[in-house]
Amino acid sequence: MKLAFSTLGVPGMPVADVVRLAADHGYQGVELRAHPEEPVHPGLSKDERDAVAEEFGKGGVEILTVAGYVRAAAEGPDAPVLAELAGLIDLAHDLGAANVRVFPGGGGLPAPEADANAARRLAAAAPHAADRGVRVLLETHDSHRAGVDVARVVGTVGHGSVGALWDVMHTWLAGEEPVASHAVLAPHLGYVQVKDIASAQDTTPLPLGTGVLPLTACLATLDTVAPDSPVAPDGPDGWVCWEYEKRWHPHAAELPDLLAAGREYLLRAAR
Repeated sequence: MKLAFSTLGVPGMPVADVVRLAADHGYQGVELRAHPEEPVHPGLSKDERDAVAEEFGKGGVEILTVAGYVRAAAEGPDAPVLAELAGLIDLAHDLGAANVRVFPGGGGLPAPEADANAARRLAAAAPHAADRGVRVLLETHDSHRAGVDVARVVGTVGHGSVGALWDVMHTWLAGEEPVASHAVLAPHLGYVQVKDIASAQDTTPLPLGTGVLPLTACLATLDTVAPDSPVAPDGPDGWVCWEYEKRWHPHAAELPDLLAAGREYLLRAAR
């Protein structure tokens, strides 16, 4: 198992400090939040992109994902969504990142319409992602928070450069058991995103293992590798990323103080 953390937990932190934080605490990768308020976003020049990639390379830390805010299922025309997604794919390629994260964002649309929007747009983006050596991962989130919802879309696309990102909080909030989430997501699974919270009503981030999410049960499912996975196999050599949502909860504890204990928790829980 390889471990990463999301820069959502250290909003605005300079790249060099992020790399040092990961290396010093034994995390092999980082999920980079790609937003204009962060140091890394699609508006970076080529020289700036090269500098980011060089910094991670020097530190021996991988950029697991460029976490964008494309809403693949959203109402409206395809062109702006596809343009934004292409920009994120290019950014990931330039940084050497393996993945781009997208949200469903289907809002109040009927499920068939939201599914069709997401599948059509992801299928349109897939060839460009393949050319750039990047995978686009649809996260279990908002309108498609259950594993079965995301698997339905990704399965329709049927392309190896489009997969799924399992956010364990959202599948839990959807009432889906970990074994059921894994069963439907495994053929498409890029990696797993973990976190912990106090309750369904209070999603303030907590240290791993101190809240209500079934993290041990989720990690236990990853012992089974999906040999025919068109994306990356899960299993013991796959990635687990801690998404600590400090950006949305400024009064939460500081993530750097929690990283060492979080790593130990994940390694114990995965045994």
